[in-house]
Amino acid sequence: MLPYGRQSVTEDDIAAVADVLRGDWLTTGPQVDAFEAELAEWTGGVGVASVSNGTAALHVAYAAAGVGPGDEVVVPPMTFVATASSAVALGAKIVFADVDDETFCLDPAAVADAVTSRTRVVSAVDYAGHPADYDALRKSMVGSDALLLADAAHSIGGTYHGRPVGSLADLTTFSFFPTKNLTTAEGGAVATLDPRILKRARRFRGVGVVRERDDLRFGDEGGWYYEVPEFGLNYRLPDVLCALGRSQLRRLTEFKARRAALVARYDEALADLDGVLRPTRRSWADPAWHLYPIRVLDGRRREVYDRMRAAGIGVQVNYVPVHWHPAFADLGYRRGSCPVAESFYEQQLSLPLYPGLRDADQDRVIDALTAALRAGSVRSAA
Repeated sequence: MLPYGRQSVTEDDIAAVADVLRGDWLTTGPQVDAFEAELAEWTGGVGVASVSNGTAALHVAYAAAGVGPGDEVVVPPMTFVATASSAVALGAKIVFADVDDETFCLDPAAVADAVTSRTRVVSAVDYAGHPADYDALRKSMVGSDALLLADAAHSIGGTYHGRPVGSLADLTTFSFFPTKNLTTAEGGAVATLDPRILKRARRFRGVGVVRERDDLRFGDEGGWYYEVPEFGLNYRLPDVLCALGRSQLRRLTEFKARRAALVARYDEALADLDGVLRPTRRSWADPAWHLYPIRVLDGRRREVYDRMRAAGIGVQVNYVPVHWHPAFADLGYRRGSCPVAESFYEQQLSLPLYPGLRDADQDRVIDALTAALRAGSVRSAA
């Protein structure tokens, strides 16, 4: 089965990990600081805290932003459930706002309608690697004290009006899962423009432990002493995985270029194919292209999905609208509340896209998609 996404691991990556395994520090060591510093070069110098996975990044970011019971967090439904569930875990109420009908990122007009005096965070998602419209989102939040968060699990390396992802919102979260644009096996990070929030994020990911003498509440009792003024969790990313991340970062430009080339080939091949719509790119965006999300028209998405999987092409659907999941339905959320996202979901299909995808394999994908569409058309005509 040709997968829809796959990691790209080289001998250099393996050697970087092996070097750490031979050393003294497997976790909480020098590779962590080095990875965070090198990652910050991709965020325009914005400070970074590495964490154990992308969901942890969201949980840490919300906690560092002070999200708690009684707060509201605005989230688009076209995302993985963690964008919402990690805020629920802190006691927040999720307010779903619909997406734009071209990029399927959070719609600024929907945000303007959703923001209230209780809104603590507005979470935009850079769907498929295309940045949300952050300037328009900020305008839609005027008059609110809410923070703007970028869920950039898909978009590291991308830019918006020439500005790097990681510098566009008050907080940004990354994911380094194997199918993402670079990997640490599991891993993630939080970037923030506010040094105080970064400090809170680092403490939360370290179980809430405080060792800095000036921040101790009850005084310094000795070199061993630490305090926990606020609860946190162990979301640390170990040195062995940070070493992998550092090695991967050296190839991020290469990864991005290959993804862009594959997207261009898909765009050209599918330009005149009836029954599908290609993804849209805004002129101000330089996407990182984590996904290549097409829309299959005329109610044929399930049929095309089944035919392509049967042909050995691992297409995927990204995502089931978050408010459709039973956990949210049980909280009173109902279908029909975000019609653009829901309509997109009924058509959406992700074609394979990853740096190691060969041109010949991509041609196989295109041929299988064409055959699936034509098979259904012939049957309908008969």
